[in-house]
Amino acid sequence: MKTTNGLQRLGITLCGLSALALVGCGGDSDHDDVEQPQPQPQPQSLSCEQLPGLAIPADAFALATSGGEVTAATVVAASGSGVAALPEHCLVEGRIAPVDPAAPDILFKVALPADWNKKALMFGGGGFNGSIPNITGNIAQGAVDQPLPVARGYATFASDSGHQANALGSQDGRWGLNDEAVDNFAGDALKKTRDASVFIIKQRYGSAPAHSYFAGGSTGGREALTSIQRWPDDWDGAIAWYPAWNDAEALLAGQHYSRALSQPGAYPSFAKRQLLLDAALEACDELDGLADELINDQRQCNAIFDPSTAMVNGNPLRCPGGGDDGDSCLSDAQINALKTMDQGVTFNFPLASGETGYPGSNVWGADLGIDTSTPVGNTITFLNFGYTAPVFPNMPQYAPYLSVLVDQWVKYSVARDASFNSYNLDPINPAPQYAQRISELSVGLNAGTNISAFEARGGKLLLAHGMSDVLVSTRATEMYYGRLLNQMGAEKVDSFVRFYEVAGFGHAASLSFNATWDSLTALEDWVEDGTAPENQVTTDTVGAPGRTRPLCDYPAWPRYIDGGDPMEAASFECAQE
Repeated sequence: MKTTNGLQRLGITLCGLSALALVGCGGDSDHDDVEQPQPQPQPQSLSCEQLPGLAIPADAFALATSGGEVTAATVVAASGSGVAALPEHCLVEGRIAPVDPAAPDILFKVALPADWNKKALMFGGGGFNGSIPNITGNIAQGAVDQPLPVARGYATFASDSGHQANALGSQDGRWGLNDEAVDNFAGDALKKTRDASVFIIKQRYGSAPAHSYFAGGSTGGREALTSIQRWPDDWDGAIAWYPAWNDAEALLAGQHYSRALSQPGAYPSFAKRQLLLDAALEACDELDGLADELINDQRQCNAIFDPSTAMVNGNPLRCPGGGDDGDSCLSDAQINALKTMDQGVTFNFPLASGETGYPGSNVWGADLGIDTSTPVGNTITFLNFGYTAPVFPNMPQYAPYLSVLVDQWVKYSVARDASFNSYNLDPINPAPQYAQRISELSVGLNAGTNISAFEARGGKLLLAHGMSDVLVSTRATEMYYGRLLNQMGAEKVDSFVRFYEVAGFGHAASLSFNATWDSLTALEDWVEDGTAPENQVTTDTVGAPGRTRPLCDYPAWPRYIDGGDPMEAASFECAQE
């Protein structure tokens, strides 16, 4: 394919080459009286300098838009070295105009490497989006010892999902006031961005991508699953880390948790969060045969650990009598809030998505935000319990990430009233007008689990989730995978899906085991060569840099082989019992 592409750039077509051996590409003196088939015209490729101002017609989109345009295109010189190297590429900026003049544009970017590998990769977003992901960077939890996707030759692209965030960034929910913006965030912007980007790719290179992949985590994971479910013909493969696939229910659960943490005395301090983690490690760390501050057998830990009776450093975790005696123990108010998160929630009203609740999160053994002395520690704190307790009706910006997110969603998407006190929304028994609105929203916010059309065209899916993720529950991804098994059977699912869980890894970052994995190569090998993933390994880059663990096919987990090097994946076997 590289040879063909190079020849086309020199003006030599396949038809020109084959004329030496085949009749039909050029004149043959023995057949001058026969009308010969004419070669199909090759699409004209444009230089980077010719792209600014390029119009993207409305008929280039499968969904309704008012068209789009390239607003800027810049040649970026090669830079960096080693795995951080960036190749020369054309960085394109564009906008997709809405049908509703009051709706925001969709802003997007496309990176077009000078040496294209004939593949495309879409990046997913995070939270409520509102900004364009770094398309010349790495994919979610991508390998740090391999070239970046654009350096591999991928044409990469992403968008802000159809709105531009304010100072709250990915927590800004103002888009909920506009119906078209709501539909764009729910999924429509994914298709529109893909169609615009492929149009530009064709204009630049003269051909469409031979293979197209989607990679994302969290909201980006939901976007990956939404894309392969709604537009299966667009994608050959997808990577979904910690996907918020049942987003409406996750938001409702977040409201339930936020209200629990807002109760008097319920919000645990940094020291108490550390105490809880220490107690869970005391009880569960060695269930896998090795004391390494990682809980591999998380399901067993969830079954045996109870903060009301647990011990830590020789003392009860629960304060005597249940009152708050300071940072040496947890009060009943704090324990009850944490148990609320572990137990999950069932809703007492119907949702059009068909969901009835949300499973609890693996709170026992999770870093809820403990260390604020490092960038990674601050990221973990920001995405978990934050720095201040949730307070209604004026939610502090530094409250738990989920509390701020849900507060914005309830105000703008559900109540559509910026002055609404979100605390007054009961997520289990909402008032009828809010129940109806939530039910409507659930259809778009949830990625359907029927991906049979994606499977039928040969698509491949890689799912992965950290077992210490509190923001998006690992148990929800287990539900998604379980439904695939129920719908299609284990043999069929095994032919196109892999699901792995990683001990000690939270949401997008971890101080215990910061998971990385060369998922893109694994996906390429499966899609393009038919080589299914086997013996996959995840590498820690923070807790113990260079430490590796096997990625076990769910529901298996890594169990230590006595005497092995605890830094090496080869010292573990995948166990289920």
